[in-house]
Amino acid sequence: MLIGIMADSHDNLPMIERAVKFFNQKKVELVLHAGDFIAPFVVIRELKNLSSPLIGVFGNNDGEKEGLRKEIAKIGEIHSPPYELKYGGRKIVLSHIPLDLKKIKESEYDLIVYGHTHQPVIKRDKGSLLVNPGECGGWITGYATVALVDLDKMEAEIGNL
Repeated sequence: MLIGIMADSHDNLPMIERAVKFFNQKKVELVLHAGDFIAPFVVIRELKNLSSPLIGVFGNNDGEKEGLRKEIAKIGEIHSPPYELKYGGRKIVLSHIPLDLKKIKESEYDLIVYGHTHQPVIKRDKGSLLVNPGECGGWITGYATVALVDLDKMEAEIGNL
């Protein structure tokens, strides 16, 4: 079971379009967004083209929360971080700022997803797989990245857009 992960898209419509195409080509069953969508028009223009549902959390730069809630409700759901879910037999926590994760016990989760740092990370810690997909928007580092996670194998990889 393959899921897509993105974060820090920061209104970069061309990169979000590439991420959507990437996830659709990979036939992911779910996309997790670890925050900093920024504006509701991102959902209206690009994320609505996902072939799978979207579950996201708010990031520190997501100011227009009601607009984001309204638009994302058409394709999935958005929550305040950290957000816990079960999917594919795995317990997952989704956050934006890594500091939110200090409130939880890492060993309780199979997969811990976060964003905010704009740096891709894949590592194992205390039995959990930690994934930061890096920045989809590419504004800070100059590299637009997302991640794929195979929930059956509990393996992840970073995809360049």
